Amino acid sequence: MIRTLRSKLILASMVSLLLVLTIIFGTVGILNYRKILADADSILAILQENDGNFPDGKHPEGESFSGEPAPKGNHLFSPELPYESRYFSTFLNSDGTVVSVNTGKIAAVDTETAIEYAQSVFAEGKTRGFVGDYRYIRYAAGDEVHIIFLDYGREMRSFRTFLFTSAGVGVIGLLAVLLLLVVLSGRIVKPFSENYEKQKQFITDAGHELKTPLTIIDADAEVLEMDLGENEWLQDIQNQTKRLAQLTNSLIQLSRMEEQPQTEKIEFPISDVAEETLETFQALAKTHNKTLSGQIEPMLSMTGDEKAIQQLISILLDNAVKYSNADGKIELALKKQKNTLQLSVWNTADEISREELAHLFDRFYRADKSRNSKTGGYGLGLSIASAVVNSHKGKITASSPDGKSLRIVATFPL
Repeated sequence: MIRTLRSKLILASMVSLLLVLTIIFGTVGILNYRKILADADSILAILQENDGNFPDGKHPEGESFSGEPAPKGNHLFSPELPYESRYFSTFLNSDGTVVSVNTGKIAAVDTETAIEYAQSVFAEGKTRGFVGDYRYIRYAAGDEVHIIFLDYGREMRSFRTFLFTSAGVGVIGLLAVLLLLVVLSGRIVKPFSENYEKQKQFITDAGHELKTPLTIIDADAEVLEMDLGENEWLQDIQNQTKRLAQLTNSLIQLSRMEEQPQTEKIEFPISDVAEETLETFQALAKTHNKTLSGQIEPMLSMTGDEKAIQQLISILLDNAVKYSNADGKIELALKKQKNTLQLSVWNTADEISREELAHLFDRFYRADKSRNSKTGGYGLGLSIASAVVNSHKGKITASSPDGKSLRIVATFPL
């Protein structure tokens, strides 16, 4: 339990940190990318105004190429922009035939490549986009279609470097936090671990201490019965003493199971164990007017504690017989699925809510409709079943798809 709590703490912390880092780096990346597109489109707008060229003449700093005042500090409208930019343009007819190509402002692209890029953009039909690292704009000029390409490879490489660096920093950060959590989580859960161990020790000690007086009370009641004869009060004392003894034994057993002692585990035929246990519950089911059946795959075996697995099956069947509805149906199933062994018990029921499903394996929990003296028990059976499954490194779940039946499935790795 403490190990599970520690694992959940580490997992929740890592998921939360991953989510925060993803939001931060994702937001910065999106804003950065949008800025790159805005800058490229601003340059392309200038080229569009002048049919694929920057305007001639000197442009004083602080004035745009269109003659309008430029935003302060904006490098796009500096006098160096025409010399820093690499671009090429193509003019096409409305049917896609190339009219002219201008590659004088770029050395990396020849005429054939420029025509290939232009025709791919023309076929695609978009007005803006990227071809490789070239940002383009497509617009109509009379009967012609003009496509201008701007080399934005340097900016895109910087953007990709930013993404890779952010991802690397994020991974390193996550690993560093994971290491810290592994070291510090032990200290965080230590108080809970100590309290939990003290609780289990108290249950075990108290259970052993209660056994002696309960045995004496039961023996004294038997002596009085021999002297005074049968008496309803003595019978009630004996019944309640037996109930207390059962409760004490169940608490001690649950405490021991949760400690997961290194018991000797051997390979045994679980199919035979399931068949035998099913047969022992047939009479009980008939006395309650309930139908008990089984679908047990033959010749299956597993490595574990045979007595504990037999107790697990008994608990699940006993629970199904007690809490299924009148004239209900119960089914025990055992099958091999891939690399796991699945043991399930299904039974009909009057009504099962999601809230009940969430607490079925809690200690002393019983649904409101079953809180009566007729069914007996103390709400420890499924807790013990869960402990048995956990001690075999398995998983136990409860489900009720229709709200009118209950299926408990125990899955064991093979």
